[in-house]
Amino acid sequence: MNYDLAMMALEGLARSPMTLTSSGGEITIEGEAASFKELARLCLLLGGTQTASDEFELTPGVHLEAGPVLRLKLREE
Repeated sequence: MNYDLAMMALEGLARSPMTLTSSGGEITIEGEAASFKELARLCLLLGGTQTASDEFELTPGVHLEAGPVLRLKLREE
């Protein structure tokens, strides 16, 4: 995984945090367009890895304005 690109995406999310809410079995992610671009970059980086040990943790107060911790990781097959 390209960790420099990952750090740039995480820094972008820190500049423009998203809001994550959960209610009635539904999860809503809200944010500016730039935030969704950074989230997409993280997803693409994960999709290009060869190992399931890589993951990203988006934390409230840093990458998220509100909500629980959001963890992005590959499912082990």
